[in-house]
Parts: sequence; structure tokens; C-alpha cells
Amino acid sequence: MKSWIKAFRLRTLPLAISGWLVGISLATNKAELNYLIAGLTLLTAILLQILSNLANDYGDASSGVDEKRIGEVRMVSSGAITPAAMRKAIILFTCFAFLSGVVLLYLSFPYDWKSVLVFLLIGSVGIAAAIKYTVGKNPYGYVGFGDVFVFVFFGIVLVFGTYYLQVQELNWLILLPAASMGLFSVGVLNVNNIRDIESDRQSGKQSIPVRIGKKKAVIYHVLLLQVGLLLSVAYVFLTLQSGWGFLFIFVNSLFIFNIKAVAKKPSHQLDPYLKQMAIATLLFAVLFSLGQGLN
Repeated sequence: MKSWIKAFRLRTLPLAISGWLVGISLATNKAELNYLIAGLTLLTAILLQILSNLANDYGDASSGVDEKRIGEVRMVSSGAITPAAMRKAIILFTCFAFLSGVVLLYLSFPYDWKSVLVFLLIGSVGIAAAIKYTVGKNPYGYVGFGDVFVFVFFGIVLVFGTYYLQVQELNWLILLPAASMGLFSVGVLNVNNIRDIESDRQSGKQSIPVRIGKKKAVIYHVLLLQVGLLLSVAYVFLTLQSGWGFLFIFVNSLFIFNIKAVAKKPSHQLDPYLKQMAIATLLFAVLFSLGQGLN
């Protein structure tokens, strides 16, 4: 059981919770919260996060990427979980995520089959993308497109989807904080990839830091965090909110701390700052949501 809990990589779950929290806080400004739909949305997001982690553990072990990695030990490559058992777990969590998503859509759109089909397509693409990230022939995570997946699904889809499932109306301004969460989530991935830059280069994994080098990857990191913050600032300005809406700005001190560490620390010493970045993202979501509630 300990091995499976490690394989779930619980320290990555703040990303799923953060995007959901921002989406819920935005929805409560427009409609009364449906707690059942909110709970199922969070459950589906967490299941997809765990599925992605399990597939990543299996895929990296199969490709040999884990042999020289610096971070926490992966379960398949260490022998704690067999490849066959991990394949079964991936299938199981695919079924869990799909079932949770179907129930969520049925409750959200009982008489709107067009919306059900659209979200079902998005969810199916999300499941396939979570698996294909590092599994199969030519996984896109090994050629630098993992950042796109994280931005789209942990930012745009999660935040905007959570909002829409509650309100069921389009508000394109929601894309601003959604993009913020996407950029912060990519920031977490970027710390991970800078940490593993040497082992990834040796194994042939072409992450963004491997492609552009550490110095430019640090500049990329600055842009991810600061542009993400500015997009949420713009949202508060455009929606004419009170000063409470800017509470999240205090998190920038943690972002700057993370940026300095990524810039100055040797890559192999960055593992603690991966967790710190995930916590900072969650804190941003909490303060953003609190600011929305106080308006």
C-alpha cells in the first residue's frame, strides 16, 4: 500500500485542487453552488491527476528515463510495483475517471446532450493525453509538449470547466485566471524538468529545459510565474472588483523565492523547490478564492 501511495504522488495533487478551487470561487459569484457537482468535479480532477502520475511512472520506467533521475524514487523502476500491476492500475483509474466524469455530466446536463457530448469528448481527450504523456510510441512528453498538456488541462479545462459546470454560461474573462493556473502548473513542471535536465539529456528526453538550456529555462520560469500573476491582476481590474480581489499578490514573494532558487541552486538540489512551487500555487488559489468571496 505504501508503494501505491508513493506512485499516486500525493504532492502533485495541489495542482488539481488549485484549479478546481479557482473555478469554484469564480462560479459562486454567478450562481448558488451545487455541492454534489462541485465534489464530483474535484473527484474527477484528482482521478485524472493520479492516472497521469501512474502512467508517467510506467512510461518513464519502460523508456529507461528513470535510471538516472534525481527526484523521488519511482515505483516501477525501483521494482516496488511490477509493470503488469501498474498497467492494471492504469486501466482501473481510467475506468474510475471515465465513470466519475459520466456521472458528473449526467447530473450537470440532464437534458442537454450536446453539452454532454462536448465535455465527454474533452474528458476522453484528457484521459488519452494523460496516458500518452509518457506511454507508447513517441510519447509527446519526451519531445517538449508536456508543457502544453499541463497548461491546457490543469489551467484552461480545469478552471473553465469547473466554472461552466456550475454556471452553464460562457464568460471569456474566466480564461484569464484559468490561464494563470495553467502557467503556474507549467511552472511546477518546469522546476521538475530543470531538476532532471542532466538525466533527461542523457536518456534522450527533450524537455523544454533540455532544448533551451538551464539559463533560458530560468527566464522561461520567470515568464511563467510573472505573466500568470499579471493575468489574474488584469481579471480583477476588468471585473471592477474591490481591493480584496488582489489578495493573491502576496504569493508573489513565494514565486520570487522559487525563481531565485531555480536560478542559483544546482539542478540536482531543486527537488524541495518542486514541492514549494506546488504549495505556492495552492496558496495562490486559496487567496484568489478568498478575495473573490470578500468582494
